[in-house]
Amino acid sequence: MTKEGIYEFIARQKTSLISSVGEDGYPATRALIQPVLIEENVIWFATYTSSRKVRHYLSNPKACVYFYEKGRNFQGVEIKGTMEVCTDQATKERFWKPFFTRFYRKGVTDPDYCILKFTGFEAQWFASQRTQTIKL
Repeated sequence: MTKEGIYEFIARQKTSLISSVGEDGYPATRALIQPVLIEENVIWFATYTSSRKVRHYLSNPKACVYFYEKGRNFQGVEIKGTMEVCTDQATKERFWKPFFTRFYRKGVTDPDYCILKFTGFEAQWFASQRTQTIKL
């Protein structure tokens, strides 16, 4: 798998799993809807500012994201990197989608709406009982 192949793969997935390091030092994983934008090794997500994961990333930016395609020929990619919490209005406006009003009632200025900026540095590709490590 190439870097470009990984970016194409993750762009097709509707959900992702993201992990943070909790206050207790253990990983915490949760599902998110698809990213709002993928720019090679930078992946942008929308989320709630008040969420536990945001607290985790503010105290420890280490992160992991995982995308997978289930089925007969399971494929997945784990990407290690760092997560930045973006609460500035310019970033929030850049990534705002009209359907977000379902989640953020006050719109693009909702204080509970923020953007997560994930920057990956290494990917582990899993397919057909094989693995491959790729530097991003």
